[in-house]
Amino acid sequence: MSVIISLLNHKGGVGKTTSAINIGAGLVQLDKRVLLVDLDPQANLTISLGIPRQKITIYENMRGEAEITPYTVKDGLDVVTSTLDLSGAEMELINEAGREYILRELFEPLMHDYDFIIIDCPPSLGLLTLNALTTSNYVYIPMQTEFLAMQGLAKIKQITDKVRFRLNKKLQIGGVIATMYDSRKVLNRDIVTTIQKFFGDKVFKTKIRENVALAEAPAARKDIFDYNRRSNGATDYLALAKEIVERVDSVTA
Repeated sequence: MSVIISLLNHKGGVGKTTSAINIGAGLVQLDKRVLLVDLDPQANLTISLGIPRQKITIYENMRGEAEITPYTVKDGLDVVTSTLDLSGAEMELINEAGREYILRELFEPLMHDYDFIIIDCPPSLGLLTLNALTTSNYVYIPMQTEFLAMQGLAKIKQITDKVRFRLNKKLQIGGVIATMYDSRKVLNRDIVTTIQKFFGDKVFKTKIRENVALAEAPAARKDIFDYNRRSNGATDYLALAKEIVERVDSVTA
């Protein structure tokens, strides 16, 4: 059965899409089968991997017009693509019965095809994000190690708790990912210390360092391992992928 992970932060620019792509690619390096789901109408994940516009995207899937048809990026890594049309989905589905469970039903035929399904959520807490949380085992929170990035963490925890209570008993916050980290900066170190006080051992030991290759890779339409596997970005995301597998295995053992 697939482990389903939602990457969520309603603040933009924290490395959410970068983390979704490169955690997925890192897991592939560990011989895992991974499906990335671009649930953001901005379609940054789709664009960053250079995937051409598909006839069937997550928008058509959510509207019930077609089953999920993943696009294969490389061996072990498939993507469910997005489109700007998805921005209208929340209004279009508002009167649908069971609208919170649409994504869960779409995933059911795929649950034995992948080891991990990773959802790149939109930077909002609307119906699309609610669908992601309703189907997920874990929420991972990518967080830039800056003061303003901390605002709203309590809200994410509150939403997660409500979804677990009302819609998805298995949902839990699986981890916080410190991104754009520079150990030389006192502020960065202090922010990590603060979130460790709030989330405890849920904060991943691996920190994603500031790295120009991570910014360059989307322009080349590649993940960090295909772009520059010797970069700090590749080193960090591979270490994070290993840590994720260890955590998941420790729960399922």
